[in-house]
Parts: sequence; C-alpha cells; structure tokens
Amino acid sequence: MVELKNGETYSGFLVFCDRFMNLHMKNIICTSKDGDKFWKISECYVRGNSVKYIRVQDQAIDQAIEETNEQKARNIGRGRGGRGRGRGPGRGTDNRGGRGGQMRGGGRGF
Repeated sequence: MVELKNGETYSGFLVFCDRFMNLHMKNIICTSKDGDKFWKISECYVRGNSVKYIRVQDQAIDQAIEETNEQKARNIGRGRGGRGRGRGPGRGTDNRGGRGGQMRGGGRGF
C-alpha cells in the first residue's frame, strides 16, 4: 500500500521500485483522499517524490534482503579499481616535472 502526499492511496502489486522510490505497480485499487471514491487500475507509475509512505509485507522485505545478500556474494572479488598505475609523484617532492628551474625574483612566479 502506498499513500501519496495528496492523500490518495494505491494498493496493489509492486512490480518495480528504483533508488528514487519511483514505483511501477499492477492490479491497483486507488482510493481517493476522502475514502469515498475507488478506482481499479490495471497498471500505473508513481513518481517517488509524491510518495508519503509505503507499507510492504514482511515477507517481501525478507525476500529483497536475501536477494541482495546473494547478489553481493556473487560479486565478491569483482570490485572496481585497485592500486592501478598511480598518478605521478605526490605532493612535496622536489621533482618539478619539467616545469623549469629555480624561481627567481623573491620566490614569486612572475
């Protein structure tokens, strides 16, 4: 069940939810803000920033956690990056990288 900021509620089957809380739902019963009007909708999309709260069955939450853990277990050792080649000498080294000799004129660069 999803309640929107405008007071409407949507009860149905959650097909997909992304990281922005955008929802794709099917077989929905929509209830008006007052609770006196009902609509049956076969499919709808709810934008995440209009969602006030979502109520999900515990079974669905447990299943999502299990799937996430399985996916993490499959991806162990596939991380990005590593040490790589580096990006040259660090700060504070005497190697000026071919930018000229010592500075003259009181240490100012011009």
